[in-house]
Amino acid sequence: MSEVLTQNQLEQLKKFTVVVADTGDFQTMKEFEPRDATTNPTLILKAAEKAEYAELVDKAVAAKKDSGLSGNALVEAIIDELLVLFGIEILNIVPGRVSTEVDARLSFDTAGTIAKAKDIINLYEEKGISRDRILIKIASTWEGINAAAELEKEGIHCNLTLLFSMAQAVHCAESGITLISPFVGRIMDWYKAKEGRSFEPAEDPGVLSVQSIYDYYKKFGYKTEVMGASFRNKGEILELAGCDLLTISPNLLEELAKSNDPVEEKLSEAASKAKDIEKIEMDENTFRWMFNEDAMAVEKTAEGIRNFAKDIVKLEQMIEGKL
Repeated sequence: MSEVLTQNQLEQLKKFTVVVADTGDFQTMKEFEPRDATTNPTLILKAAEKAEYAELVDKAVAAKKDSGLSGNALVEAIIDELLVLFGIEILNIVPGRVSTEVDARLSFDTAGTIAKAKDIINLYEEKGISRDRILIKIASTWEGINAAAELEKEGIHCNLTLLFSMAQAVHCAESGITLISPFVGRIMDWYKAKEGRSFEPAEDPGVLSVQSIYDYYKKFGYKTEVMGASFRNKGEILELAGCDLLTISPNLLEELAKSNDPVEEKLSEAASKAKDIEKIEMDENTFRWMFNEDAMAVEKTAEGIRNFAKDIVKLEQMIEGKL
């Protein structure tokens, strides 16, 4: 027992769950030693605006400036290059995988998402990075999940993000997706605004959502990994100890590292398998109806897509300024 007491909560959590850094900041990754890292347009934009990463932005511009492209096509190529350069820097730090996001404006375009994912993977492979170390991040729309299903068949692994409902989770599992990122904090935000109250971690609607998805996957033997994301406090993370993976922001990684309180395993495959859960038969009509019936999921998915799209536009403006 004494060993547990001398270990901080982050070290204890790593015994039950793969810890992933939710940041584009390299220093944080070095400090907390996560296995994987996830990025998104907002995190990349934040990092790209910092002086210490200006060199990467300049490198991406220089790599594509003489490519013969112009206008929007040139800006798009530079952004792809920048996302991949960030990804490679991250892979020099973490031993596992990095998630790189497809432009959120393609969220309802299956063919466009597939094409963009292949462009990103080709860029990584040209630079000597194996596709096994990359997760392509795609929004969990019907079209996005279908695009990911096609990509998975070609050995391009996907991380389905902006996931707020069981409908999205079931379609991902049945489509053979590598990993999903159900959002905890954003679900809680919605209920907090709706009900005008705060929630204890054990009754947090975001936590309960991830627990039910985890239970469903383990009960029916799906291979898709569950990675809880978007945490608002440490309590939410501790309630999901035992989840396949958890992606955690730098400030919460630090909070976990500063505490030596005991961490208990809350989720386990054995416990999930023993639960009485009904199987959902999923097709497009079922998906669209189930999703439509969940006002929180509809609103938060749409809002997330809009916000990621806004940050891609800001990134484009930054690149145009450099040109």
